[in-house]
Amino acid sequence: MHARFAPVRDCFHDLFATGRENGASLTVWYDGHPVIDLVGGSRTTAEAGAATSSADLDPWRPDTLVNVYSVGKPVAALCLLMLVDRERVDLDAPVARYWPEFRTPATVRQVVSHTAGLPAFPVPRPATAIADWALLAGDLAAADPEWAPGSMAGEHAWTYGHLVGELVRRVDGRSVGRFLAEEIAGPWRLDLGFGLSEADQRRCADLRYGDPDWPTRALGEPGSLRARAMGNPAGGQDLAVLNTPLWRGAEMPAVNLHASASALARLYSGLLAGGVLDGVRLFTQELVAEVTRVQYDGPDLVLDRPVQWTLGMQREPDGIWGMGGLGGSSAWADPERGYTFAYATARLAEHDRVDELAEALHSCL
Repeated sequence: MHARFAPVRDCFHDLFATGRENGASLTVWYDGHPVIDLVGGSRTTAEAGAATSSADLDPWRPDTLVNVYSVGKPVAALCLLMLVDRERVDLDAPVARYWPEFRTPATVRQVVSHTAGLPAFPVPRPATAIADWALLAGDLAAADPEWAPGSMAGEHAWTYGHLVGELVRRVDGRSVGRFLAEEIAGPWRLDLGFGLSEADQRRCADLRYGDPDWPTRALGEPGSLRARAMGNPAGGQDLAVLNTPLWRGAEMPAVNLHASASALARLYSGLLAGGVLDGVRLFTQELVAEVTRVQYDGPDLVLDRPVQWTLGMQREPDGIWGMGGLGGSSAWADPERGYTFAYATARLAEHDRVDELAEALHSCL
């Protein structure tokens, strides 16, 4: 690592020294090249009540994968947007053109920009439904929207992946997980995926709570739109579900991308370069420009704050585009400063760790 970026390394190490982190990876690309690639802590956790030293725990490795929650939403969106780029999908066509059973009068663009009015699965489902794609997609097809499509935004917290993924499946025939592996992750050499094989599951880090109240805080007020959007199917904040083959092997593309920080930083570097990485072009420059353009600017009913939504990402006032995930993982590109950033953590807590790392990085630039 170049000495210029030592403050970022020091900040990363401080998170572990002060007990605010116990398993994570951080990668930064600057000016088209990786300049920071760090891992720390453990991939596994001690059993409750067990007297375990840190030496007994599995160390986090460069190839460790971790569930990054909503950081995966732009990745799912890119699968559908690749079909837009290939002129197999029209952004402004009604979803029902490709998915005839779909009742909500939303366009593909409205689905991808979180304005379709379907932020929550309409039928309460148990955790086992995570593995039943047809059931959840069918629930969405038959649902009534919560608002007139295009009039408002609300992060489609759990539903986004099934809306986008079912469009991919209807048009292409492959699941979004297989499409991602074959069309994007393979050509760009990205270590990430939806619906992991048994071998890849063995590389996963176990999620753990920063504090025991985290799941309650994450869901928000009982009965609120946020709670409905993030609490169904059940188990999405429950370690007894999240750290199992059920979750890791299923495709819940809105929330269960398993990735390394290095893969996420590589992906954003390809987008920042206009759709080309290591000489392999996957997207046209025109598509990348449309993907990163603001599609909606206003209040978000699920996040309960103003948001600028692009096609699958959030855009910040300073021009940064990317996505953070529940629990603290995050990945983005900063066109103004010329870098991409990815942080992947197993310790489910707030985003203050990422804020401090970004501040340290900006001080170096």
